[in-house]
Amino acid sequence: MSCKEEPKQKETITMNFENTLLKDWSGPYEGVPAFDKMNVNDIKEAMETGMALSLQDIEAIANNNDTPTFENTIVALEASGQKLNDVYTYYGIMGSNRSSPEFREIQTELAPKLSDYNSKISQNEKLFNRVKRVYEDSQKSPLPEDQQRVVDLTYKSFEMNGANLNPDKKKRYAEINKELSTLYTKFSNNVLHDEENYVTYLNKNQLGGLSDSFINSAAKIATDKGEDGKYAITNSRSSMDPFLTYSTERDLRKIVWSNYYSRGDNADDYDNNDLVAEILKLRKERVALMGYDNYAEWRLQDRMAKTPENAMNLMMKVWPAAIARVKEEVADMQAVADANKDNVTIEPWDYRFYAEKVRKKKYDLDSDEVKQYLQLESLTEALFYTAGRLFNYKFTPVPKGKVPVFHEDVKVWEVTDRDTKKHIGLWYLDPFAREGKRSGAWATTYRSYTSYQGETNVLASNNSNFVKAAPGEPVLISWDDATTFFHEFGHALHFFSSTVKYPTLNSGVRDYTEFQSQLLERWLSTDDVINQFLIHHETGQPMPASLIEKIKKASTFNQGFGTTEYLASALIDMKLHLANPTNIDIDAFERETLAELNMPKELPMRHRTPHFGHVFSGEGYATAYYGYMWADVLTSDASEAFKDAPGGFYDADVAEKLVKYLFAPRNAMDPADAYRLFRGRDAKIEALMRDRGFPVPTEE
Repeated sequence: MSCKEEPKQKETITMNFENTLLKDWSGPYEGVPAFDKMNVNDIKEAMETGMALSLQDIEAIANNNDTPTFENTIVALEASGQKLNDVYTYYGIMGSNRSSPEFREIQTELAPKLSDYNSKISQNEKLFNRVKRVYEDSQKSPLPEDQQRVVDLTYKSFEMNGANLNPDKKKRYAEINKELSTLYTKFSNNVLHDEENYVTYLNKNQLGGLSDSFINSAAKIATDKGEDGKYAITNSRSSMDPFLTYSTERDLRKIVWSNYYSRGDNADDYDNNDLVAEILKLRKERVALMGYDNYAEWRLQDRMAKTPENAMNLMMKVWPAAIARVKEEVADMQAVADANKDNVTIEPWDYRFYAEKVRKKKYDLDSDEVKQYLQLESLTEALFYTAGRLFNYKFTPVPKGKVPVFHEDVKVWEVTDRDTKKHIGLWYLDPFAREGKRSGAWATTYRSYTSYQGETNVLASNNSNFVKAAPGEPVLISWDDATTFFHEFGHALHFFSSTVKYPTLNSGVRDYTEFQSQLLERWLSTDDVINQFLIHHETGQPMPASLIEKIKKASTFNQGFGTTEYLASALIDMKLHLANPTNIDIDAFERETLAELNMPKELPMRHRTPHFGHVFSGEGYATAYYGYMWADVLTSDASEAFKDAPGGFYDADVAEKLVKYLFAPRNAMDPADAYRLFRGRDAKIEALMRDRGFPVPTEE
């Protein structure tokens, strides 16, 4: 037994038990968040109390005088901060699903405090010394596999966040993080401002080409915004995309396009260009403290790509084929425009409109006709069917009122094993766009599976921005939106299928975690899903075989556009972080770099730099946006394993390996090893090129 010092007097933290957000989760299903009692006025106190309690846990671990062990250091660290984790669920909902000017003020105030809190953990010397001791001991006497993985990941995280720096460098490191946290919040709120405030209102004679369901929805949105009798095109992808695809009003298409792609770039108080420049400078300075040449080199060391060069190499293998395909697509569109005597040269606000005309001409495929078979309700059932066949899950609606929700649109299902009836968790779905909700689609967890303190259930959510239909009408979505719906559900299945023991093993490797969700997209176009769930909303008839055949034939249509707009963003992300940020002019850098890449002038990047939230509202995808392409190679290769199997996409043996090696382990094993266990080899880029209809490179 080691000799212990007298314990120091602990600071008492007062818990306000009147604050709903600080109360333990109660009710059914192992306790659920009290979303119905959520109040923005409670969040600041709850977050500050949560941080204080968490730091109290950290101090107890750091000041433990017993010899550091896996149990008293690593497991204790895994178990710390539980109250803050719970409160953070409410904080996330208020930021992403129910934002308001009041919350944004609090968010701005809390951002530097959260940064300080994180620095107090990552720079706690006593704590790091204990982690380091456990790590060094494990190098001599390895621990069981999952424990070793937790130790390795924990030590690496401390190391990458400056734990080995000297005191002066640690101080500057923490200051930089604090500055960045404020900039990230401001960046995000500026984009949200432009999404909420740039709305295009149409009158009755400006609706040419638009479908009845879109018109009815636009009318309702306008009425809700106090513009009765008009039609609102909001500054979101779900509203912009169909408008640019179908509207015959070219001048209005240009306005809607310009509003969307200039978010954060309007030379006003909400302009993000200077913020991006400052973020890049601070990121470079921070990693230089640890001896790295650039941010990308630091960030990618624990990703599958390992180095910026590997990531760039992959992207540049695909880029020439992508822009060459764009040239072909533009030629096809210009031919249609000329044949119609439209007297236009294809511009970015024309691309979707004329691509749709080419689609009809080449494949006799009308996207609006396809949409009539894509009802949100039926597609949700298709998700459940897929989960049942691959994962053996059953989804049962939870009666309204049994589980609290944060908005009346949110629905909840219980997830169970179909055979054993074992309860696995709850799935929350928040499907519709509204003011205060961030754009795009995403998945998240309110509680993840672990078993180190006894098994926990999973509370997972999917969030979309579908445009709500007029009362009494079905919600019809595009094929692209249906694909995204399956994609985000793939993330949820990744959460539900976890078998990891420790919380750290639920973390993801960014260029790998998109793979599982991208793979799930493939089940949308399987015959089983098409024949059962793609039902016409009026006739109730399944999608005819002729239309299915057209969809499959057109599967590589517009891949030039899709690949190029994505890759342009990924390449700019990487090149910005490899560049010298001193005196950088963001607009000029973006423009000049795209010119060097021979970016086609007829289309924009998917996410222009001033609104590239993936990269500049936080660090999750910074120098990692390429990860979707990396994951796409895995996806294309893995889908060929199903195609070649006797049972196709529902082959029981391949599905079993899918769950066992690609979903259940989460981050409990190295992703490359996990993939090889599934496939028997590494993934090959040739599968990706085949998928997109690009020329397959020959071996040199």
